[in-house]
Amino acid sequence: MPASDTSIQEAAVHSTAQRRPIQFAMPERRWSWLGHHAPGVLLTALIAVVAIALHRLPGLGSFSPLILSILIGMGFHNLVGTPARAKAGVGFSLRRILRAAIVLLGLQLTATQIATVGIAGVAVTILTLAATFLFTLWAGRRLGVDRALSTLIATGTSICGASAVVAANAVVDGGDEDVAYAVATVTVFGSLSMVLFPLLNTGLHLAPHAYGLWTGISIHEIAQVVAAAFQDGQAAGHFGTIVKLTRVLMLAPVVLILAYVWDRGRGKTGGRRKGTTPWFAFGFLAMVAVNSLVPISDRLHDGAAGITTFMLAMALAAMGLETDIRKLKAKGLRPLALGASAWVFITLFGLAMAMLAM
Repeated sequence: MPASDTSIQEAAVHSTAQRRPIQFAMPERRWSWLGHHAPGVLLTALIAVVAIALHRLPGLGSFSPLILSILIGMGFHNLVGTPARAKAGVGFSLRRILRAAIVLLGLQLTATQIATVGIAGVAVTILTLAATFLFTLWAGRRLGVDRALSTLIATGTSICGASAVVAANAVVDGGDEDVAYAVATVTVFGSLSMVLFPLLNTGLHLAPHAYGLWTGISIHEIAQVVAAAFQDGQAAGHFGTIVKLTRVLMLAPVVLILAYVWDRGRGKTGGRRKGTTPWFAFGFLAMVAVNSLVPISDRLHDGAAGITTFMLAMALAAMGLETDIRKLKAKGLRPLALGASAWVFITLFGLAMAMLAM
């Protein structure tokens, strides 16, 4: 055989030998990634399942699965301890699954629903949100509460509770204890609103649409709005729910503004700017557009809502699994006072707006 042919064959064998490991590296890498993340993802999924099951029990229905998830996660972490091998998967649930869930959240709102609120209703919603957000940041500075924690409490109070807190934290990048404290404040005061609003309305005698508007622009969580608004009948309940969903739509622009402001703050202080563009906010808006333009069956719509709740519960479970109660106690009562101040403000301001608009 000529020497040149031999060289060609050797080169071909050598080239094949070099390529062969690459063919098998990808599956090995994939299995390694799954093995690294699976324990933590499964743990957060299990907590989410338990939280959803508890939510269906009598007496616990007023607490959303998100709140129950973070409480279970915190209890597990502080009493048992989060296993070291679960850390990677817990982080994956806290970041990637959370952002995917926020995108899917957009399927709960359509342009038609916003139109039923009317220009006045949308204007009142935006005004109440903006006023509450700015007041909370101002009060946080006065009380000496950390900027990140003040921002999380402001976002959760003014928009949509726990979901808004964890969405804003993707930009603000506060500590786990900050998120847990912010979620605790919006849960406590949102639950108080759920109980007090129907009682207060027995003396206020607001018309159904006015009462629905008040609940929709003032109460923190969607489930809390539904529980309070329907106490005054179907008309108030439906209108309050739609107003609340309109308020949820504001989550995307607020997070985008936060990303811009937070990056500018880093630049001014000389800190390293990092990419905080919240792409999930654009995904959220895209899902609103899809839900507005593409006919979606009720069955598919309900299924997407259930999946969204489950994924958000996983993210909150992950947050609880990374929260140290001792660090939470170390923050003191000032953040709680801030949450109370923000709650009083949005309650009174929202009531004034509802009475003027209707």
